Amino acid sequence: MCVSYDDCGENPELSGSLLPLANVSCLSNTPARKLSGDHLQLLNQICPRLYQGPDSTYACCSAKQLLALQSSLVVIKALLNRCPACSENFASLHCQNVCSPNQSVFINVTRISHIAGTSLSKVVAYDVFYTHSYAERAYNSCSKVQIPSSGSLAIGAMCGVYGSDLCNAQRWLDYQGNIGNGFAPVEIGFHLFEPGQVPGDGMEALDAEIWGCNETRGNNSEVCSCQDCALSCPAITHSPKLDLTFRIGRMHGGLFLVIILSASFVLFFTFLVVYSCLRKKDKMPKKDTGCSNRVSHFAHIILGNLFQSWGTWVASWPKTVLCLSIALVVGLACGMVFLELTTDPVELWSNPNSQARREKEFHDRHFGPFFRTNQVILTAPSQPSYIYDSLLLGPKNFSGILNETLLLQLLELQEELRHMEVWSEEEQRNISLRDICYAPLNPKNPSLEDCCINSFLQYFQSNRTNLLLSANQTLMGRTAEVNWRDHFLYCVLQASLFQTKLPKGGRELVEAEKKRSQGPPWFCLLFFIGQEFSDAEALLLTFSLNNYPSGDPRLALAQLWEKTSLFFSIIPNSFCSFLNSTKPVYPQRSLEDEISRTIVEDVPVFASSYLIVFVYISLALGRYSSWSRILVDSKITLGLGGILVVLGSVLSSMGFFCYLRIPTSVVIIQVVPFLVLAVGADNIFIFVLEYQRLPRLSGEQLETHIGRVLGSVAPSMLLCSLSEAICFFLGALTQMPAVRTFALTAGMAIIFDFLLQMSAFVALLSLDSKRQEDVCCCARSSKSPSSQKGEGFLLRFFRKFYAPFLLMGTFFVYVCQFGLNRSLRRSLSCEGITKLNLHPSQDSYLLNYFLFLNRYFEVGVPVYFVTTSGYNFSSLDGVNAICSSSGCDPYSLTQKIQYATESYLAIPASSWVDDFIDWLSPLSDCCRLYRNNSFCPSTEGKSCCFGGGPGDGILTSFFHPAHLSSSALSGFYPATRFMAYHTSLKNSQEYTGALQAARELAKNITADLRKVPGTDPNFEVFPYTLEWFAISFSSSFYR
Repeated sequence: MCVSYDDCGENPELSGSLLPLANVSCLSNTPARKLSGDHLQLLNQICPRLYQGPDSTYACCSAKQLLALQSSLVVIKALLNRCPACSENFASLHCQNVCSPNQSVFINVTRISHIAGTSLSKVVAYDVFYTHSYAERAYNSCSKVQIPSSGSLAIGAMCGVYGSDLCNAQRWLDYQGNIGNGFAPVEIGFHLFEPGQVPGDGMEALDAEIWGCNETRGNNSEVCSCQDCALSCPAITHSPKLDLTFRIGRMHGGLFLVIILSASFVLFFTFLVVYSCLRKKDKMPKKDTGCSNRVSHFAHIILGNLFQSWGTWVASWPKTVLCLSIALVVGLACGMVFLELTTDPVELWSNPNSQARREKEFHDRHFGPFFRTNQVILTAPSQPSYIYDSLLLGPKNFSGILNETLLLQLLELQEELRHMEVWSEEEQRNISLRDICYAPLNPKNPSLEDCCINSFLQYFQSNRTNLLLSANQTLMGRTAEVNWRDHFLYCVLQASLFQTKLPKGGRELVEAEKKRSQGPPWFCLLFFIGQEFSDAEALLLTFSLNNYPSGDPRLALAQLWEKTSLFFSIIPNSFCSFLNSTKPVYPQRSLEDEISRTIVEDVPVFASSYLIVFVYISLALGRYSSWSRILVDSKITLGLGGILVVLGSVLSSMGFFCYLRIPTSVVIIQVVPFLVLAVGADNIFIFVLEYQRLPRLSGEQLETHIGRVLGSVAPSMLLCSLSEAICFFLGALTQMPAVRTFALTAGMAIIFDFLLQMSAFVALLSLDSKRQEDVCCCARSSKSPSSQKGEGFLLRFFRKFYAPFLLMGTFFVYVCQFGLNRSLRRSLSCEGITKLNLHPSQDSYLLNYFLFLNRYFEVGVPVYFVTTSGYNFSSLDGVNAICSSSGCDPYSLTQKIQYATESYLAIPASSWVDDFIDWLSPLSDCCRLYRNNSFCPSTEGKSCCFGGGPGDGILTSFFHPAHLSSSALSGFYPATRFMAYHTSLKNSQEYTGALQAARELAKNITADLRKVPGTDPNFEVFPYTLEWFAISFSSSFYR
């Protein structure tokens, strides 16, 4: 028996609908009709599970009703057709309601509307009775179906205010029967019954056939893919997470090695001591000096003689040598006019020939540089949370950051930044956000409305009126005022909203949702517990700007806007002080600015350090005999000269490499001056103190005395300087640019320092000694210094106390052992530094940003899996090895990325290939090709469909109007990419692990895709994310 039959026109209780055929059926308590002819074929096409054969099929729906049902299912089936079982189950459920020959058994009409002037009545509401297992099986078959383009679940768009996270079978059905959803033409109440329960006399809950998502019926159907159905996933063996800590048994491996080496060290020296005590102390006859010792002694004598002659000559012509030295230093230092300071972290820390840099260059060449990110994180720790009684979801806790006053002030900040204009001297005009913003939907001529801004306020179209909008609404018999909080809860639980028209008399805040926020809720809400977005402890405001290659004049415009916005954002605002809120900011240029800022801030440090060393040298080198000779005996001239020699060697080294056009890094400016100062000061003390301790021989000239002293100490100074310089030059073998340039500059600076000390400083010592003897030209001091001067307290302390104590018995063994143990323990416990927050100085505004980054971010950076040229996307095998829809290879590219979500990937990859398959699907009215092979644009509202496989011409037509950011076209398809998101990476180990895991996954995908017929043997898939270049480790480690 039927309860309704045929079409009776529009529902008078609806003000409108998204559907062109939102009509209701006529009340009809009549037997089911036997179908035949076209009517029967139509039922078999739309509701195949009700088809019982050509002579046994009965139904309670007319052909007109079937066509209306087909139209109403089009949009929903377009969402669900990735999973055939789900799509068919959904269609079967509504086929049962509309066409079942046993309607009267499980359907009860509850409200009708009489048609004036006729005996007909419209069915405007009815109740449906299902078994609970029937509803659960239907819901479970659809609960995991993905929308790849948004990274969300389709069920979220079909469950009303509850979204995918709070959805269940009852709520799923209730939303389908709610005329407020814009699709349901009639109000349906769904009632679920457990086994043994009955709806009423003569009625029975429906329990029809439902396909599991991993089941198939017939030869032409496919099971749902793993991405849409967990039961379809192949068994994957998950090896336990390995503890990468070096251990031997339960003991840390580093500690174990320290113990073993220490014990071996002690045993070895104990053996030596015992052996030396027990052996006979027979006097051994002296042996001739070995050949190596003779060669060493001869070389020392030769070097000593050479340096003695050199020192005597320099001391004889001090002014000439000083002038030549100054000329050489000035000439080399002038090379700094070509100084090129590198502040880009990528250029500083990554090897230009590394795999990572090659991949970045490939990505940027085909897709352009990753857009520039400018963020503000807002927290309000002093604001208490509160309970809001939501009409939609009941009592919900709202954190203090979701404060109306704070949101209004945040809106003011956002709008001021959005409308901010900056004067550009180069362009001679004002630069606004629209000139530089990332606008994916209108990249050629964007307006401010097109600019990509991720913000909580986008849920209200960044409009103050929408934010403050409130209305009275009745839900399930309860009337209450709804406001921005209800609208927010509704939005965050909905991945997609279809509703734009509402029932008569109803008013909801969803009416304001004309333009969706760009991205999931976690792009603007941070640190929420589970899926309770109302518990968020921070808000995120993100302005995305276009990025350009280095040297592009548009890059300077973007950086100019960032600089101004940064200055504006970090100014303490009244609402920050009023609410005691914290507002860390991060413009894209921040790291480079901070690197440049530290150079300026380090100038006082350089000056004070050199001043202190100058005072120390001047005082420490003097040997004072009386108060009256303090100015005569002090070494102010030598101290100043020694500092200038060190500074000149640094400038000469930097200028030398500037002539060679080798870029300079901030590491050189910050470290090399101190390094050379330490080495230079040591040599100064060695030379001058030896000059003071080695007395002048009777009748010996001053110049000869200086030459003799230089010949005594210069060979050691030469070997020391050469060994240090060679060690630094060996460091230049690394391919990390910052380390390489630092090593080259430091090594060359040490060589220049030695050369200047052997020339300019020797000349200065000669002049200073003459000054000490002749205070002013030929005027001698009235008091001659004593020829015998004490060795000094410090020298006496080390000679009489410290050295004997250190070498006493076996004490030096324990000192060596302690030093060895400490060095080994520290070296074995070192970790690679890959965190961004180690770049800025301790007073940097970026520290709070990086602190918040680790504390609050719930999702990591986007990671792209990029394909190179040589893959045939036009073949069926090629598409199946990429896509994740039903019928695709279970180990396809996107499926493997889905499996990787259990490691460092947060969500499955968005796939243009799956969008292409949906675009081709005849179940939807999306853009494809007209039947005459002409292109059907996305702006065309007519239904257009082209039958056939994914040929090359169709694929090209699909690429050009959409997905240009995911594919690069130049006749063929040289590059495409598939985007996923990392989990939030907190520390060095996670960054490194994410990179290694992504590389291994891409390598596995590459190996499988190369097996697809027609694939180039050089085809490759590689992962890419900008974050791997912003962290401070060398990508050369992963070549």
